[in-house]
Amino acid sequence: MTRRLLRSYLASSTVAVLGVGSLFIFATLHIQARAVLWITAILFVSFLTMVSAELLVYRYHMAPIRRALSESCTEKELRKAYLRTHQLPQLTVLRIMGPHLFGVSVPALSLSAWAIARGDLNLSPSDLLSAAVGAVLVATMHALIEYYLTTTAVSPMLETLIETGEKRGISLSLEGRILVSLRMKLIISLVLLGIFPLILFTLANAIRLAQQNSALTVGYWQWALLILPVSIAISILGAILLWRNIFMPMELLQKSLREIEQGRMDKAVPDPFSDEFSRLIAGMNHMRKGLLERDRVNASLVESYFATLATALDARDPYTAGHSLRVAHYACTIAELSGESAVVIDRVKRSALLHDIGKIGVRDDVLLKPDRLTEDEFEQIKKHPELGEAILKQVQPEEAMAPLLPGVRSHHEQYDGRGYPDGLAGEHIPKLGRIIAVADAFDAMTSDRPYRVGMDKEKALRIMREGAGVQWDPFYTEVFLEWAEARWTREMLLDLTAVTKLQS
Repeated sequence: MTRRLLRSYLASSTVAVLGVGSLFIFATLHIQARAVLWITAILFVSFLTMVSAELLVYRYHMAPIRRALSESCTEKELRKAYLRTHQLPQLTVLRIMGPHLFGVSVPALSLSAWAIARGDLNLSPSDLLSAAVGAVLVATMHALIEYYLTTTAVSPMLETLIETGEKRGISLSLEGRILVSLRMKLIISLVLLGIFPLILFTLANAIRLAQQNSALTVGYWQWALLILPVSIAISILGAILLWRNIFMPMELLQKSLREIEQGRMDKAVPDPFSDEFSRLIAGMNHMRKGLLERDRVNASLVESYFATLATALDARDPYTAGHSLRVAHYACTIAELSGESAVVIDRVKRSALLHDIGKIGVRDDVLLKPDRLTEDEFEQIKKHPELGEAILKQVQPEEAMAPLLPGVRSHHEQYDGRGYPDGLAGEHIPKLGRIIAVADAFDAMTSDRPYRVGMDKEKALRIMREGAGVQWDPFYTEVFLEWAEARWTREMLLDLTAVTKLQS
């Protein structure tokens, strides 16, 4: 790639100096045959000076890339080479406007002035000034064209460096860093393309006119200085308007990407365009729909996963069937009525569904014992919050389960500090643990066990009211009691109404 880049660069430099430069000189100036030899020699010497200077700078610019291609290169050298490869188009512009331009113009102007002083060239100082201005114009357009050619030429090298990095476990990327903004590239390119031919034509025409009739030169420049500013202003205005026309849909797409990154995918991108951007925005909206559908399916799978785990756990003991689902329902109700956010409510639900998952590690002869547990057996049962936390810590990725662990570990802590496994008290008990503890206690009291029949709801609610602030969090207990009493009172009234209708 480096050889091809160098060959392309030298070829374009040769065309710019010996081709465009010679055409500008010989087609514009009326010179004698002897002067042609002098000008040819001057161009040749200037060209050799330019090539020598540029090769030195080119080798310096390419040094990090050559080091990165060796097997002994370090990660730092590889990253530096990746950045340098991205910078090559800008460095090409600097070479053209530096050693290229001055490597040609300094020796050319110096030798030309010496030849004029000797009488070997019949040129005026104004001709030299015009040549200097022409050299700047040609170099500027050469830099513009070479910038885009180099941008294309470095792509294979970037791919090679990325593959090299992947083999060594190194990820190479600019990570959103902008070296040259699209706005700058577009506006500068359009302005240069608009004014370069006009200025070059104006300059060449002025030289021709001065050689044929110098009296007309003053009037010509008065006219040119009126036309040129207007033309330049139109080029700049056109470039800015075009940029704004391109920037608006780009801004919409960037805004949409930021929303997708933040998880907000419900709103489609507006599409007021009728060019290729309309196709891009349609693709973005199609992607949004696909992501929404994927999230819906994933959410459904996750919900099913948690519910299945809870059902599988409850299936071990027919007396606790549906316990986890009921606890999750009660816990979510408490969280909703307490004004918790949707994120917290979702965590409460999932944590409640899995709050007893640690009982998987309890032996059947203890978990399913039809009689009251001995003290040793109850100690085994008391280990299930810690076992549940340990089980969920094995689920990957860890950060997905981490928010649920406090509810699983702490749902048997008591507000007065006499619970287990950590003996936490009051506000030191995690919020999820305090909410689930209320829901778990109510369902446990109202569910049948082999050694007892479940309490009626009214008695369980009285016990909970007495235990508020002692065994359970007083705030969450009161929230649950108000909801439960209102709900079951309403259900009883509805049942009485139904019976009255049937009797009548």
